[in-house]
Amino acid sequence: MTVTWEELGWERLADGVGRCRLPGWDCTVGLVAGDGAALAVDAGSSLAEGARLRTQAQWLTGHRVTHLALTHPHFDHVFGAAAFAGAEVYGPVGMETVLAGRHAREELRADAVRHGLDAAAAEGAADALVVPRHPVSGEWTLDLGGGRQVLLANVGPAHTAHDLVVLVPGRLPGDPEVVFCGDLVEESGEPQAGPDAVPSHWPAALDRLLDLGGEDALYVPGHGAVVDAEFVRRQRDGLAARFGVSR
Repeated sequence: MTVTWEELGWERLADGVGRCRLPGWDCTVGLVAGDGAALAVDAGSSLAEGARLRTQAQWLTGHRVTHLALTHPHFDHVFGAAAFAGAEVYGPVGMETVLAGRHAREELRADAVRHGLDAAAAEGAADALVVPRHPVSGEWTLDLGGGRQVLLANVGPAHTAHDLVVLVPGRLPGDPEVVFCGDLVEESGEPQAGPDAVPSHWPAALDRLLDLGGEDALYVPGHGAVVDAEFVRRQRDGLAARFGVSR
């Protein structure tokens, strides 16, 4: 089946790179196509949503998702992961321990229900929760073939105790670098700092993000529209002021 990104409701950002803004929580899922391989960035908020994303990714790239990067351990980003059967799963180091714990799974299930996810869907996703097999402690380069290399970088703690970003260099002349930020950056609302946030480190994490992406990159928030480096810088300064963090 041949379809365009736009026909499926995806936003094409560069050659072989796009993202989908999901209904409900306006959460972003990214997709990066290589040669015989594809990387998904985050997995949606339920098994059904994950399955739909997996199918659409296969239509768009011509092959199954072979790699899955989870940016942080919140239900709206990880609950669809089990639908990506056979994918190699990456996450920031320590996330694998969090998701393996029974208490954490129950907390994620309860949080999903509090936010409006159907109770049965939340329970099924929590029971099937995927633990990353590849913990990223610093930087990890994935070779997806066809001249496509992707950098996974652990820049946390910040929004949570475990935060991963994904940098995708342009493959064709004129293509921008694309940075999938997870919830380190939010455009559709104020960045959320829950009980697992580490606010004192958050501004520094955004400084690291900007160092990696540079001035001309497209920054893809976990929620909201694509932004530029200046937006990220303003959010960094706002977080520093909000939490009393000096430069």
